[in-house]
Amino acid sequence: ASQCCRNRKPHEEERRVRANDREYNEKFQYASNCIMTSKYNIVTFLPVNLFEQFQEVANTYFLFLLILQLIPQISSLSWFTTIVPLALVLSITAVKDATDDYFRHKSDNQVNNRQSQVLIRGLLQNEKWMNVRVGDIIKLENKQFVAADLLLLSSSEPHGLCYIETAELDGETNMKVRQSVSVTNELADQNNLASFDGEVVCEPPNNKLDRFCGTLYWRDKKYTLTNQNMLLRGCVLRNTETCYGLVIFAGPDTKLMQNSGSTKFKRTSIDRLMNTLVLWIFGFLVCMGVILAVGNAVWEREVGSLFQSYLPWDPSVDNFLFSAFLSFWSYVIILNTVVPISLYVSVEVIRLGHSYFINWDQEMFCSQCNTAAEARTTTLNEELGQVEYIFSDKTGTLTQNIMTFNKCSINGQTYGEGPDPLDFTPFNPLADPDFCFYDDTLLESVKVGDAHTHKFFRLLSLCHTVMSEEKSEGELVYKAQSPDEGALVTAARNFGFVFRSRTPGTITTTEMGRPVTYTLLAILDFNNIRKRMSVIVRDPEGRICLYCKGADTVLLERLHPCEQELMNVTSDHLHEYAADGLRTLALAYRDLSEDEWEAWSESYCCADKATSCREDRLAAAYEHIEQDMMLLGATAIEDKLQEGVPETIAVLSLANIKIWVLTGDKQETAVNIGYSCKMLTDDMPEVFIISGNTVHSVRQELRRARERMIELSRTREGGKEEGIEGWKQLQCPPPPPSNLMDNISGEFALVINGHSLAHALEADMETEFVSTACACKAVICCRVTPLQKAQVVELIKKHKKAVTLAIGDGANDVSMIKSAHIGVGISGQEGIQAVLASDYSFSQFRFLQRLLLVHGRWSYLRMCRFLCYFFYKNFAFTMVHFWFGFFCGFSAQTVYDQYFITLYNIVYTSLPVLAMGIFDQDVPDQRSLEYPKLYEPGQLNLLFNKREFFICIAQGIYTSVVLFFVPCAVLSDATQSTGEPLADYQTFAVTTATALVIVVSVQIALDTGFWTVINHVFVWGSLGSYFSIMLALHSQTLFLIFPNQFHFVGSAQSTLLQPVVWLTIALATTICIVPVLAFRFLKVDLKPQLSDTVRYTQLVRQKKHGRLGARGGSRRSGYAFAHQEGFGELITSGKNMRLSSLALASFASRHSSGWIDTLRRKKPTHVQTPPRGSVPLEGSGCCIQQPPPALCSYGNQTE
Repeated sequence: ASQCCRNRKPHEEERRVRANDREYNEKFQYASNCIMTSKYNIVTFLPVNLFEQFQEVANTYFLFLLILQLIPQISSLSWFTTIVPLALVLSITAVKDATDDYFRHKSDNQVNNRQSQVLIRGLLQNEKWMNVRVGDIIKLENKQFVAADLLLLSSSEPHGLCYIETAELDGETNMKVRQSVSVTNELADQNNLASFDGEVVCEPPNNKLDRFCGTLYWRDKKYTLTNQNMLLRGCVLRNTETCYGLVIFAGPDTKLMQNSGSTKFKRTSIDRLMNTLVLWIFGFLVCMGVILAVGNAVWEREVGSLFQSYLPWDPSVDNFLFSAFLSFWSYVIILNTVVPISLYVSVEVIRLGHSYFINWDQEMFCSQCNTAAEARTTTLNEELGQVEYIFSDKTGTLTQNIMTFNKCSINGQTYGEGPDPLDFTPFNPLADPDFCFYDDTLLESVKVGDAHTHKFFRLLSLCHTVMSEEKSEGELVYKAQSPDEGALVTAARNFGFVFRSRTPGTITTTEMGRPVTYTLLAILDFNNIRKRMSVIVRDPEGRICLYCKGADTVLLERLHPCEQELMNVTSDHLHEYAADGLRTLALAYRDLSEDEWEAWSESYCCADKATSCREDRLAAAYEHIEQDMMLLGATAIEDKLQEGVPETIAVLSLANIKIWVLTGDKQETAVNIGYSCKMLTDDMPEVFIISGNTVHSVRQELRRARERMIELSRTREGGKEEGIEGWKQLQCPPPPPSNLMDNISGEFALVINGHSLAHALEADMETEFVSTACACKAVICCRVTPLQKAQVVELIKKHKKAVTLAIGDGANDVSMIKSAHIGVGISGQEGIQAVLASDYSFSQFRFLQRLLLVHGRWSYLRMCRFLCYFFYKNFAFTMVHFWFGFFCGFSAQTVYDQYFITLYNIVYTSLPVLAMGIFDQDVPDQRSLEYPKLYEPGQLNLLFNKREFFICIAQGIYTSVVLFFVPCAVLSDATQSTGEPLADYQTFAVTTATALVIVVSVQIALDTGFWTVINHVFVWGSLGSYFSIMLALHSQTLFLIFPNQFHFVGSAQSTLLQPVVWLTIALATTICIVPVLAFRFLKVDLKPQLSDTVRYTQLVRQKKHGRLGARGGSRRSGYAFAHQEGFGELITSGKNMRLSSLALASFASRHSSGWIDTLRRKKPTHVQTPPRGSVPLEGSGCCIQQPPPALCSYGNQTE
């Protein structure tokens, strides 16, 4: 443990590592290679865990109560009434924490005890990973995990190459290549490596996976080190027999561990409300204590003083004020159950159950990729039922991220339109049989030897970072960094330009059946700023050529001036391709003379070897050579929509969820992907395009959009124009009042460019942008950066009190996913970074509607019903003590037996409410999907809020009044069959307790909307357990064993044998329950909710709601170049080696249920009120006759 926890020097500014010199390296106190992700050990578990648990206010509060109960002068309850539930809560949490930490320990031990071959004093010795030190040289073999962050020294592969898989780091499963520095690659055997004493000076530990900057000093020379020389911990060695590496970072300093920081803790709105309510309840408890303490003071002064000889004060009490002070604390102890200790544990159990339901849902299981939905957190389930804004990535989230070469433009001629797919086999035996293209004129152009066509496909076969693996002769497998790259290289392969293999300095192709080897002089790598990549190659004849491909926005402006006419034609083709939903790239080349190459190569080498500002110098060198290029043409790749995306977006829109797509693609793409996904429709009054380049122009465009929205909205409402003319005439008008924009009823859409968005996100304009965008049904932001995605989410969270959800599949979506209230990761083609950062994950976007409309809605409904009942039952239980105080001289005497007080919350009433919280539902899952409007109560927070809380409290107080005063009134004059009076304390206590248990059991039976076997067992079993335990506790057997503990001997038996007691219980139950039933009957009759109507239609099997087919729409979208930096340099240095037909569109008729629309803050009701006795049925466009109250009083269902 001491080795694991050994700390390095604080504020490490640079790292110095000398190979094979542990004594030198230990001076710097670098961390060892032992990792420890666990929190506890055997000694620290109990104190640390208890300390953490008592950080919770509720636990600290009950510990305080326990201490009070140990003071005899103020405690009228035994200590175990508090310590039993407190110990139970602490124990459950401790067991959970211990289990989690046990698995962390197990994982840590498994990793720390892995074996590694370390070179020590010239000999290879097996060492545990935890014993590896900085400066050690390690031998790795094929398929082994990399033990620490290593500088690759040598490899068994030619040119010092080694192949790795980085899935554990970034989720990418394609192989990557690393290469050793050439001078160390010559140290091929362990004897030479044992004498290696080079020193590495590099950056301190950090979490940047794609960056490393260092210098190797050896034999009076220095060598630049980059990330392509590093093997990071967590990688796996592939297709490489052996390699050696020098440990640079170990254990917690490795980039893998540096990236495993704690995730931001997210809390739900119900959590925040619950904490507020608990504080209110505590305040209410103090007020009740003060009232009863004042009553005690008055009673002791006016009445109690007359009984001093019979009821003297305790020796420590010398006046009525001190008696009142003690009475206050006594009542705080007695009434503490209004703040239920089991509340938080019950909530966590319910959430855990909901998470398992998500994990087990077969409807969200993707058989194609064998991936189930996963709830990666248990704290946000009910928030899934309250989402108002969804922020979605496009590529890989809405689309499949599986690319196919669809069309191309070569020398002004477009190709790709044809009736039948081409058969490439007779022409090219190396063709990929799965490749499809539909224009034989392009193949003919290749066959006749058209120079432009050949150069076009030659560029595609050379300008890339794809790795090729030839399993057998002619059987090529391409390992592409991005699907775009693979599609382009495969297209070149089928048209006769086959990429075969590569080394750090060569690329071998087969061109029209003839093998050709090009010398690879340089790769000008891709990054998100350049948005292009280039290669410089020398052909066998000695000619040097630069080939470039990239986004048209950056490549066309670097063409030779003589290319203007061809550029205009190609630009038209690019717009056509984007309108067809295709990802586009422009291709160009430049012939270089030997002198030009030599001059540029010298500047490039200087930039490459620079130790400071290396990236900027390289970018300047790239920019210099990528000028005056000749245009070849453009490519168009199709990325098809995922299954069910349009249907899912339509359904979510009907649930009043606003969907924003945040994409890096260009504007044409953004508009057309919107139509393709049915986010944008021809029925929309207007789609606003914001594309200004200055702050002023963006402000003007937003203002005009708002004016137009209000104008169209007023026109639809009958031409009301008041309140607009004044601010329209101002020269620099402020944004319209929020209430004007909140009342917009039209379905508008907004498309905004990345550069316009940058201005819109500025502090002085963000309010205008939010008011404009939030009035739209759909918003599409194009050309946005990952940082802008997160900023947009934060903006909505800041200005709108709404729950946000972000969904994406790539590393560029991680910041957005972490910023939103709920993050959803798609396990797709871009690795698992998004999944690792998410709260929920699945494999298809279409599963989102089930996650929200079924699991989210049910979780919200269940949690709200649970909380309402929980607070109700506890107030009904506790307030009886308050009323009793006025009849017992405010002496803090309890009404119930102390064992009943202890067991009420943890035995008698805990399981039924848990069953309701886990299993309850108002309508089946299919109905939740068919009627998206059922989702709106969660968005409006209608089912549990401060108003509902006070209603529950009022019902609980009313129940306590009935449970106290009805038995008190009846039993005060009642007699037993023997003529003896029944008005004794123990009979009253048993009667009241029994009535309480029966009333709350009947109440939860009424509240339960979906009965399962478990509900029946828990409800009626808890009621049965009450009678069994009570009879046992009041038995003579226990009294004889513990006479000082069980004072109610025989009370239960004698009380429950009296008919008047049962009549009293029945009367109290009736008085408590009948008003609830009457209220619910009237509510369903006068103000039915949509769920009531849906349940009724299900019960009577009416199938009147016909489905209208969806209007077909043009399939349009557009995309941009997607790639990643780092692979070019790696190569050149040798480092690379259900609802069919949109049935739910019928909901577009927009008949609204009035009970929701009257509460909708942003939209007033603009629909006709159905006639009395009928209810508008969402999705049908018709009214059904309202059911008789007797048939749908609460619509309970039985499984």
